[in-house]
Amino acid sequence: MSIRHGLLTLLERGPRYGARLRNEFESRTGSTWPLNVGQVYTTLGRLERDGLIAQQGADRAGHVLYALTEAGRTELRAWFARPVERTSPPRDELAIKLAMAVGAPGVDVREVVEVQRHHLTEAMRTYARLRARALAPAPRHRDEVAALLVVERLIFRAEAEVRWLDHCEARLLRLARAAATEPPPVGGRP
Repeated sequence: MSIRHGLLTLLERGPRYGARLRNEFESRTGSTWPLNVGQVYTTLGRLERDGLIAQQGADRAGHVLYALTEAGRTELRAWFARPVERTSPPRDELAIKLAMAVGAPGVDVREVVEVQRHHLTEAMRTYARLRARALAPAPRHRDEVAALLVVERLIFRAEAEVRWLDHCEARLLRLARAAATEPPPVGGRP
């Protein structure tokens, strides 16, 4: 998740202070990824250091306002123009867990799969409720549409993970059947 670019995008609409940026980010993403206000100000400090934003006075309450610079606009256009890279995928804890569980003594991999499937089913119910709530009055504002897109992404990701778990379970069953029909090793050693 690019908080850096998310904040740049919000600043394109005009100068903002940190807490307002945090609130707008959470609104735009349907509060799916809550931000710590300290994380926002740390990111703003880095953006300022990199010349992508600049302080632009303060509002009536004394909040320091940040504005996008031309370099920030250029960076933002470049970010929107490039694809999200998949060449170095982030580590996937579930994939690592299943890979390590295969052959680990005392671990029932199918139980690991079932526990995850149950968790995903609950998550999809939660996401479905969020989606229904977002669709109850038809989304009219761009932040409502943006939040709906994020929730739907979570639904599709969870559905894909369930399909992958089904695939893993089928592969493990085939492996177990093949192992059960293998002749015993020569000399009684595995």
